[in-house]
Amino acid sequence: MTACAAACADAPSDETLARRYPLDRWYVAGFADELKDQPLGRRFLDQPVVMFRTPDGQVAALEDRCCHRSLPLSRGTLEGQGLRCGYHGLLFDALGRCLEIPGQPKVPTKARVRAYHLREKDHILWIWMPRQAGTAPICEPPDYPVHDDPRYRFGHGSYHYNAPWQLIHDNLLDLSHLGYVHLKTIGGNARLHMNAPTRVSSEGLGVTVVRHMAGSTPPPTYRAAWPFGETCDRWQEIVFQPSHLAIWTGAMAPGEAALDDPARGGFHMRGFHGITPESETTAHYFWSMSANRHPDLPDTLSTVIEQTRFTFDEDKGVIESQWAAMQRSGGPSAWVDIHTDAGGVRARRVISGLIAAQQVAAGAADLSPSAAAGAVDGVVA
Repeated sequence: MTACAAACADAPSDETLARRYPLDRWYVAGFADELKDQPLGRRFLDQPVVMFRTPDGQVAALEDRCCHRSLPLSRGTLEGQGLRCGYHGLLFDALGRCLEIPGQPKVPTKARVRAYHLREKDHILWIWMPRQAGTAPICEPPDYPVHDDPRYRFGHGSYHYNAPWQLIHDNLLDLSHLGYVHLKTIGGNARLHMNAPTRVSSEGLGVTVVRHMAGSTPPPTYRAAWPFGETCDRWQEIVFQPSHLAIWTGAMAPGEAALDDPARGGFHMRGFHGITPESETTAHYFWSMSANRHPDLPDTLSTVIEQTRFTFDEDKGVIESQWAAMQRSGGPSAWVDIHTDAGGVRARRVISGLIAAQQVAAGAADLSPSAAAGAVDGVVA
């Protein structure tokens, strides 16, 4: 067995991946401005990937492993024709084909690495993770036009989580925690958050959670960005898809408009949240926050982004501590669901349903631990 074959033998099979993650879909791989003059290596769904930008501005993604001696190609350098390995100089193009082996005129036909479909859209990088290696995408990446909406400006960032990706879904689909975790930024009255009228609905693979909180005390981030009085009317609208969430939150003066009016004014925060598994127990969290500006106030975007980072730092601490405790206590089977968990429970059912369908299609009989963890018993919305 060659060194390349031995290395590839350690990679998860298509069948194994189908037992762990929803496949044949786009996942967030990062933000477009991350790809400049250096290759960028990340692991998605247990698969090491290197991303780079070609001289003509296109984005590309390859298996992050040279077929010669398995050095990660992310340790290489970009050249006019592609990506050169940093060990023995093999040069690969955007399709994974080896174009040159220094000192060797003939390049073996098998000297190539796997290529992934990578798209740049709305300032977001999307990578297609197929059920069968080499198959083409069956749809286009999702739209997120907010990034180019002239009413808003946005900032973005990312986190690496030492916790499974579905715990992040749980957190984002249940914003009742704001009144307990985020008092210094976007929190507010905890009891009002827990008692907020909430609507949960499902359509296809999507889950939507809508929460309204009239007569709320403006939290610190809102006061820094908008001239609120003593109270405001707040809203939270969360739309979940298996690979990402779009969250529209904000507030306006009491009684200014109906809380379900799509044209309502006031202060708006539109968050994009790309949650991509790195492994069954680690995850990437790619986020952006877009906000509007009050015409009578200076630009407060930097304040909003700074406080957003502080907020997400708090979430990361909570979720990673939660995961550490779950490893000791036995996981979701030990949970007791409450009324605010309805959105998260539905999202877990979507994920577990997708994985179960893949296993049926692949003829697999047993659920993996991560798939079983998606089937949480409890509150049904």
